[in-house]
Amino acid sequence: MCGINGIINKTSCSEHEITAALTKMNNLIIHRGPDEDGFITTKQDSFSLGMAMRRLSIIDLSTGKQPIYSDDKKIVIVFNGEIYNYRALKLKLEESGTTFKTNSDTEVILKLYQKHGIESFKWLDGMYGFSIFDQHKNKVFIARDFFGEKPLYYTDTNKQFIWASELKSIVDVLDFKPELSKKGVNLFLRLTYIPAPYSIYDNIFKLEANHYIEYDLITNAHKINKICPETLPKEDKVSFEDAKKHVKDLVYESVNSRSISDVPLGTFLSGGVDSSIVSLCLAQSANKKIETFSIGFKEAKSDETDKSQLVAKMIGSNHHEFKIGEDDLKDNIHEILLNFDEPFSDTAALPTYFVSKKTRDYVKVALTGDGGDEVFGGYNKYYVGKMNTKYTNIVPKPIHNVLLNSSKYLLATKNDNRGKRFKIRKMLKAVNYDGNQYWDIISLANTELELAEILNTSHYINDLFGEYQDTLYSDKAESLTEFRHVDKILSLEGGMLAKVDRTSMQNSLECRAPFLNKKLWDYTNTLPESFLMKGWNKKHILKEAFKDQFPKNFLEKGKMGFGSPTGNWLKSSLKKELESYIDPKFLSSQGIFNLDKIIPLVQNHLNSKRDNTFRVWSFYCFQKWYSNIYLK
Repeated sequence: MCGINGIINKTSCSEHEITAALTKMNNLIIHRGPDEDGFITTKQDSFSLGMAMRRLSIIDLSTGKQPIYSDDKKIVIVFNGEIYNYRALKLKLEESGTTFKTNSDTEVILKLYQKHGIESFKWLDGMYGFSIFDQHKNKVFIARDFFGEKPLYYTDTNKQFIWASELKSIVDVLDFKPELSKKGVNLFLRLTYIPAPYSIYDNIFKLEANHYIEYDLITNAHKINKICPETLPKEDKVSFEDAKKHVKDLVYESVNSRSISDVPLGTFLSGGVDSSIVSLCLAQSANKKIETFSIGFKEAKSDETDKSQLVAKMIGSNHHEFKIGEDDLKDNIHEILLNFDEPFSDTAALPTYFVSKKTRDYVKVALTGDGGDEVFGGYNKYYVGKMNTKYTNIVPKPIHNVLLNSSKYLLATKNDNRGKRFKIRKMLKAVNYDGNQYWDIISLANTELELAEILNTSHYINDLFGEYQDTLYSDKAESLTEFRHVDKILSLEGGMLAKVDRTSMQNSLECRAPFLNKKLWDYTNTLPESFLMKGWNKKHILKEAFKDQFPKNFLEKGKMGFGSPTGNWLKSSLKKELESYIDPKFLSSQGIFNLDKIIPLVQNHLNSKRDNTFRVWSFYCFQKWYSNIYLK
């Protein structure tokens, strides 16, 4: 687990100049790899190239230093991540006569590439971002894993092509200040994050998950290709009992593969279905007590640590429970939010940071339950997708509009909670009579209409999701399968995985997600949707596969989610800072927001006239980033 950086100067320059830039980039991501660093630079007649990395040593502690070279020194790799099937891949290579100098997964990628070329990328089961310089072909290949667990940014300017694990490394070495991306601003203020291929800056992009860049050093042209073809979901004829058994086997197999480590590891245990199952599987395969970690809030309504305590006792783990409150927020919120390098307002980032920080005191690797909801259909929003069709078939659109307008007052809440009134209001706002409601359902900050109100007309973009919609299996997102696919390409890559990667790596902790396994994803795409969601029962087949190993009805218990009471904090410890962000002079200088709408929105929340937690929190996070990073 590491961080990588790379630069191609399109005209030749000194190796010292390249090394200086790479050193600067590397120093910004020491938290991703505090154990060691490595560099490779080369100067040719028409270009200069450099690649660098920071290493967090997890596998092959003694001989896994990077960069790693081919025997003839003509091919070299820097790598960030873990390849879980590297031992099996290495064995096949050795059987065909390939020899190795290290025990690292990095060298396996290099040897696979040497023997099979870019075709070998699709055989990798893992999370990764890596770059390979092939001097034989005068090309660089830059790849990102299937789900997008590991980040990879890039930009192509007149003078340079630059790539990095974190956005700050690119921005800091550019010789100009990049402009704001209007698409990035709109996406953030709808979703609370910015999904690939966009970032908050114009012409700086995220490499999409399951893609690689092929850069030609002679022509200075690059193209982006998909690594693994994603076939259309096709339902297989299989009995529920057979499917249940196979799901159970695949989950055990994935947990075991993600447990390979030369350093201590544990699990995040929230007490929900996914983390409980991962912790159970790890505990059963380990030869000693495992370490489990949970985080709770001092505000009792947001605390669910009793569930994690129950599971920890059941599996016999060494359980560590931590509590955080508003004082912890005051001391850490600045570094947490700004480490994302661009606006990010998932409230779960705060507890994820704290549990990572505390966990790092005990272990270097933690397994998580991330991805279980996307793979097995576990989100409440999947209900709303089903309900939209039933609702629009019964309620005429004019009557719905009356209900929606009335709900502004009848269902308004004054406190930071996610109770029935909040959920009904959210559902009503997401109803879409064109049968394409899912885009508003996943818009956790502002719906399309709300965004059009608060943004200056010159900054508002109407057709925001058109290109993402083009990747669906049909014209509209209407089925559970399509909802899950949208989440994979947007919410998972841009939100969930970015949150976990940045907050855990900020604390030099590696997180692994057993549910994010291509074999599992592909298999669930062949199952009838009723196996995943039976009536109102989410993740039906996963729960059935493991219910005999938990107390009766435990896996059916509801879970509030891994959020934070940020709505209340905005009215207290963060109030003064938030008020500075709605100063009319400051807003006018930005030219981004509609003052007549955004100021009352914030003031109504601060005065407890209406709970606007998610909309105001996203505004706060954007303004914090803008004031502390963009204006610097």
